[in-house]
Amino acid sequence: MYCLIEKNSSIVNAYRIDNSKPIRYIDPQVVADAFLHCEERKVDKVGCVSFEGKKYEVGVSFIGCKVNVIYDPSDTEEITIEYDGHAPIRARQLVIGEKTGKRPKLPENLMPVSVSESRLLKEASKKNEQRNSIQAPAISFRRIGKAE
Repeated sequence: MYCLIEKNSSIVNAYRIDNSKPIRYIDPQVVADAFLHCEERKVDKVGCVSFEGKKYEVGVSFIGCKVNVIYDPSDTEEITIEYDGHAPIRARQLVIGEKTGKRPKLPENLMPVSVSESRLLKEASKKNEQRNSIQAPAISFRRIGKAE
């Protein structure tokens, strides 16, 4: 295939000289896929991939696997995940909902209370005092049978 370009024309015209077949254009998706970037990432224990400081949910079936992240550098809102033996997966950026926000404050009855003494130790010392008061004094049998 040869191209002839007219230099004197304001618009460049290309003519096919040796072939009379119509021009075939490449599918735009094929061209777009040719300029995508690829990086390898490991799926964490909850099935997510970290990419450019953002989390993308991949799925629990890939936990611990190294997957290929295919992305367009100008648009990282959605990425493609490829893994051997599986169909490519489209993953969107993980958005944390309102129910998973900060933990609410505890009610007053569940708040920690400052304690001056231990109730358990106080009861144990009472029991010990009761045992000591009931306990009879020890009898010594050393002197029995010895003449004084």
